[in-house]
Amino acid sequence: MADNKPAQSIKLYGSAISGHVHRVRLFLTLLDLPFEIVELNLRQREHRTPEFLARNPFGQVPVIEDGDVTLADSNAILVYLNERYAPDPARWMPRDPVGAARVQRWFSVAAGPLAFGPAAARIMVLFGLDADRTETVKRSHALLAVMETCLSDQPFLAGPSATLADIANYAYVAHAPEGSVSLDAYPQLRAWLARVEALPGFVPMVRSPVGLAVAS
Repeated sequence: MADNKPAQSIKLYGSAISGHVHRVRLFLTLLDLPFEIVELNLRQREHRTPEFLARNPFGQVPVIEDGDVTLADSNAILVYLNERYAPDPARWMPRDPVGAARVQRWFSVAAGPLAFGPAAARIMVLFGLDADRTETVKRSHALLAVMETCLSDQPFLAGPSATLADIANYAYVAHAPEGSVSLDAYPQLRAWLARVEALPGFVPMVRSPVGLAVAS
């Protein structure tokens, strides 16, 4: 049975501009868990210091510290938080084989096509990388088209209710315009974003005025 609350606040190491960090922060708030954010300056490579590499040798955010547990990788952290603290773990990660497999499929999307599509396009713009974004934007729209088709038959990525699949994929889709990837052609996708944003406890990720999201 899942615990109700941690003995002390969970420490979340990361950056406000990271969608990987946001998916963990979002789930922490959806579960109403106490946590504190340890903000790292990615531009100053604070995620590559010896102190941080001792927590995650890959030098990636997020990392959480929950008592004597130190854990990296956003999707792994989502699973951990669900299994340890969610009042009803099956709410976010189905227990039947097909339901669990569907969520895992979208974890793979988050780590693959999403990371190398909308997330990569956003990073190129946000950090001013001198690179041709044409192929990255093309990959982004290929993914969004698949998601649009999927969401034409169901309200959430893995079925009729929100799961960890939606938490894992939300941020980089919502912020795709920051990478000059428009969402205008995807009404089902935009409706899905609104449904995620309507979840009790939802918190947004900070918006960066770059790409198509330049502040007016």
